[in-house]
Amino acid sequence: MYAVIKTGGKQYKVVAGERLKIETLAAEVGATVSFDEVLMIGEGEQITVGAPMISGGKVNAEILAHGRGEKIRIIKHRRRKHYHKEQGHRQNFTEVKITEIVGA
Repeated sequence: MYAVIKTGGKQYKVVAGERLKIETLAAEVGATVSFDEVLMIGEGEQITVGAPMISGGKVNAEILAHGRGEKIRIIKHRRRKHYHKEQGHRQNFTEVKITEIVGA
């Protein structure tokens, strides 16, 4: 069984037992969170699609860790103009483990 959830402005296809890095959530490590914005639930040939969300659909997860991703380097350069700018960025994330998918 799999589901498509929406969190942090992005959509993720999740399966029970899967580890996933998502946008930062304001919760402690070890806490359980519930994602109510379920767009689709599928099991084999049977697929349930929401319009836009599935009422009663829910995905439960456990927070494993908070962290920061790899550094991304942003470089801007204009040739022959003596302009060169470098900048770095590290995105914060929360790692969760999907525990169960509850369908309607």
